[in-house]
Amino acid sequence: MEKQLSIQTNPGIRSLYFVWKKVPLTMKVFLACLFCSVSMLYASDSYAQRVRVELGSSRMSVGEVLKEIESQSDFDFFYNNSHIDLEREVSVPAERSDILSVLDAVFSGTDVNYAVLDRKIILSTEVPSRRPVQQSAEIKGRIVDQNGEAVIGATVKESGTSNGTISDFDGNFTLNVASASASLEISYIGYETQTVKATPGKVLLVTLRESFQVLDEVVVVGFGTQKKVNLTGAVGLTDAESLKERPVLNATQALQGLVPGLQITQSNGTLGDTPTINIRGTGTIGEGSSGSPLILIDGMEGDLNMINPQDIASVSVLKDAASSSIYGSRAPFGVILITTKSGGQGKVSINYNNSFRWSSPIKMMEMMNSVDFASFLNDAMTNSGRSPQFTLDHVNRMKDYMNATPVGPGTRRKADGSLIYAIDPDANGQWLDGYANGIDDVNIFDEIYKGTTFNQEHNFSASGGSDKLNYYVSFNYLHQDGLMKIGDDDLKRYNATAKFNMTLTNWLKLNLSMRFSRQDYKHPFFMDNWEYYELVGRSSWPNIPLYDRNGYYFNAPSVPLKLAEQGSKYQQADNLYQQVGFVIEPIKNWVTHINFNYRINNVFNRSEQFAIYNHDINGEPYSSDLTSGIGEDISKENYYNFEVYSEYTHSFKDKHNLHVLVGSQIENLKQQTYNLYRDGVILNSKPEIDLTTGLGSDGSVVSPTVGGQRSEWGLVGFFGRLNYDYEGKYLFEGNLRYDGSSRFRRSNRWKLFPSFSLGWNIAREDFFEPIQNVVSLLKLRASYGTLGNQNTNNWYQTYQTINLMIAGGNWLQNGIKPNASSAPSLVSTALTWETVETYNAGMDWALFDNRLTGSFDYFVRNTKNMVGKAPELPAILGTDVPVTNNTDLRTLGWELNIGWQDRLNNGLSYSATFLLSDSRTKITRYPNNPTGSIDTYIAGRYTNEIWGYETYGIARTDEEMQKHLASADQNSIGTNWAAGDVMYKDRNNDGKVSAGARTIGDPGDLTVIGNSTPRYHFGIDLNASWKGFDIRVFFQGIMKRDFWQGSPFFFGGGNDVWWAEGITDVADYFRNADSWSVQNGFLTENTDAYLPRPSLGWDNKNYQCQNGYLQSAAYIRLKNLQLGYSLPREVLNKIGVQNLRVYVSGENLWTGTKLADQFDPETVSGGSGGNAYPLSRTVSCGISLTF
Repeated sequence: MEKQLSIQTNPGIRSLYFVWKKVPLTMKVFLACLFCSVSMLYASDSYAQRVRVELGSSRMSVGEVLKEIESQSDFDFFYNNSHIDLEREVSVPAERSDILSVLDAVFSGTDVNYAVLDRKIILSTEVPSRRPVQQSAEIKGRIVDQNGEAVIGATVKESGTSNGTISDFDGNFTLNVASASASLEISYIGYETQTVKATPGKVLLVTLRESFQVLDEVVVVGFGTQKKVNLTGAVGLTDAESLKERPVLNATQALQGLVPGLQITQSNGTLGDTPTINIRGTGTIGEGSSGSPLILIDGMEGDLNMINPQDIASVSVLKDAASSSIYGSRAPFGVILITTKSGGQGKVSINYNNSFRWSSPIKMMEMMNSVDFASFLNDAMTNSGRSPQFTLDHVNRMKDYMNATPVGPGTRRKADGSLIYAIDPDANGQWLDGYANGIDDVNIFDEIYKGTTFNQEHNFSASGGSDKLNYYVSFNYLHQDGLMKIGDDDLKRYNATAKFNMTLTNWLKLNLSMRFSRQDYKHPFFMDNWEYYELVGRSSWPNIPLYDRNGYYFNAPSVPLKLAEQGSKYQQADNLYQQVGFVIEPIKNWVTHINFNYRINNVFNRSEQFAIYNHDINGEPYSSDLTSGIGEDISKENYYNFEVYSEYTHSFKDKHNLHVLVGSQIENLKQQTYNLYRDGVILNSKPEIDLTTGLGSDGSVVSPTVGGQRSEWGLVGFFGRLNYDYEGKYLFEGNLRYDGSSRFRRSNRWKLFPSFSLGWNIAREDFFEPIQNVVSLLKLRASYGTLGNQNTNNWYQTYQTINLMIAGGNWLQNGIKPNASSAPSLVSTALTWETVETYNAGMDWALFDNRLTGSFDYFVRNTKNMVGKAPELPAILGTDVPVTNNTDLRTLGWELNIGWQDRLNNGLSYSATFLLSDSRTKITRYPNNPTGSIDTYIAGRYTNEIWGYETYGIARTDEEMQKHLASADQNSIGTNWAAGDVMYKDRNNDGKVSAGARTIGDPGDLTVIGNSTPRYHFGIDLNASWKGFDIRVFFQGIMKRDFWQGSPFFFGGGNDVWWAEGITDVADYFRNADSWSVQNGFLTENTDAYLPRPSLGWDNKNYQCQNGYLQSAAYIRLKNLQLGYSLPREVLNKIGVQNLRVYVSGENLWTGTKLADQFDPETVSGGSGGNAYPLSRTVSCGISLTF
């Protein structure tokens, strides 16, 4: 990290931080004027001696003195904050005195020197002497950076003396030294100090290398900040650079793979889908409890999926109890701290950037053609001892239609000129059944999903201010078009942010922040139906017509008609965040924070379901599904958070450093929901609730559905933290949190949660000094802490509640349904907190001048007293047993972060970061499985174990199968075993293959064949820049994940004919001379097939969970590839622009996996049987303009 220079200007003392290499050329010229020549020292001294100032007090702080001098003269001060103690009290002349005398008094006895250059005074411990001396040798040279650009104002000093000078506008310097063998020390902020040998008569060329300062980096932690070098907890970090120009839908997607231990998964690609987040794996399996992390945006709980990613300045992930315990029972499974950008001092900076995106689906399935599908399904039917689904004549007509030329909807022309139709009418002119009579050739996936969509994002921000007021405002607009080709599929998001930081007095600051976000999402009504992903493929046979011959969508029933005409759903979500904070510092280093946070979250949902119709041969509609109705629901949340905390920092003898923080927090959330649904839409063009009939599809009166509820929870917490370190070597942090939650009864409401952590920075020990130039940081860390979990889905789980239902009866009284209520379930009044206990040990390191950095953590997390069902009671009880605190689990894991960054002499900067993490969870107590069933959790076993059979593969001949059956009877699985079927292993050697009782004591021949827990999450981030060009290559993935995908989308066959899936990837199935498709000449033999012969039946004999078809869902994905170019400063200065960058960026460009081709490794568990809304491959381009 580069050091920063603080420039103080009128009025008052102002700090403007900047990184030199990013300064525009105009600023360089300005700074050059300050250091134009050493000869100006004497003229400046003369002015400084003439001008007198009157300070008015004999005791003042250094900062107050400098401010008075600036206000009473034309001088400005320049200095580095880390070198000058502005708070130190000094004795100064109270009467009018010249400036030099005042400065001599202020800095007497210190190592601070000053140099007067024109009307500028430079304060430093490394400045040129103000009195020229006679030297015996003249040394000349030029100082440049690794790009060859001049370094202006670099300090050149003769080693061991105070004799020195400063480089000029061109980077040149001249210095007289005592002898020709003298050495020169050359230093500049943000660069490594270099020592070179003086060479009289030769012009030295000195190239300064960037200094990678990571030890002074300040990171955001709970209720404050800490230097990274002093952290003792497990904290993961990322910044705005890692998120910029990513063509993603939300910030959650952009964070995937950037922080070790932060696990983000997306099992569906719909625009409304939100990725799931957890930190360090499974946190809880409690009934109705959540293991999600707490997400705080500028200190207030917020939605990571709704924030503008370009507003984010930094992200801190608090992973262990020691770092997150300050937030108490809201954060038992970690905290994600989002810090947004703020304004700074200086002139207004305005940025506009955009992103134009083209997205296409990845890993999209494809249907077989109609003839191959009919052959496959007939093979499955005959293999199961049933008659073919399609007659030979029917399949031949499919073949004729497939080979004919399309001339219109549902119509094709054969080679002889005759027309052939996808479906024929019956005697009444209505269409025949599409499954039994259709001969179309439709790839349903191509018909419902687009090949490419266009999307765009625009972002505007402005920032600036003074030492009294700074501001940051931004506006973001995102339009994302979904992949659905049929029906509306569209998302729009609007974000607006305004932040103001005001210094009211020298002891009081006021911070104001307002953030608004709106998201509008619309999609087809049928997409929310649980059947959607099942029916796309399962009942969308390729022979079913897409259109009839008149151009109307055909319904068999079929998915396309429902998507197009059954209506839509619309959601509008509004979030308004308002924050007011006061920072009070009445006494130096004693700071009190008073914050009030308020959030309003309004969500409006609307569903419009219309009746759908087929049309007969004459184009007249006839009913298909007459169900229609309008539904609306509104949810409103009001969240209040009031917090007060005070902190004090003190150092004793510059060795003992102490920081104390105490505070309290009050949270309250009120939620209201209302919903209404009424049947019978009168006009599809006027879909309003008051324009409905209240009649069902059969004409009967249907009572409207009306509902609503009010819920509320509250939390009060008191917290404290103590930080201590001795010379930065020995570190200690202790936290206490005392919480009371409304979700528990009074006797169990309050809980105390302690944590502590220790650190030892070995690199600061005296015995480590010989290698400190190689290893600048070597820190060991250890922590322990406990937290409670009050994040339950049911806010009233310890209270019996009665559900009142308007018109909820299943009988009629006077022709209408009566109101009804349900008996309350049993509850346990003793229900109390789940507790989370975490142990963490870690190490941080930095080597080779901080070029090589890294960290390693090992952790153990015990979740105790999780909420689970009590042991079963007799059925005569008539209700479910209550839930109690009776379940424990343990998660173990580790995290590794290694980074390298450097800059070569040719100006090429590059960096590489490798992240790797792993975790596993074991159930340690679970009384709810007394029989030891392997189909649920088992104490002493890891979660997500896959139990299945071991197999010998497919029997390629009948003889091979009969030989196998002679030693292993498989009749408990299925019958009619033949060539092409699976041979299961008799593991227990009892002569038969069975699942036993499916218990841990009697698993039969079942065994653990894998585990579906994602293991070894990794990220590889590669960056480089050179002469304005930059490139980023970011990979993300999982190294190990077993997955059993035994759905019809994998095998093709299913329980019966309606569950058969005819996608192309199941075509590699076993066929021999006896197969229907081979006998009738439609397909060839395939005895070396990957898949067994297809069959239909509830026994699923070939589709039992087995190691032979266990899939590896491990993957590596090129998550982001980005190329950019920033125009040179010389060009930009001519047009008054500070920065202009053009870029192209790609997301999800390539995937490497051994998973079956039809599945995406990220969505393999989503949708139905792995058939999910596809993720997108996105290519974008845009500009970023700052002026």
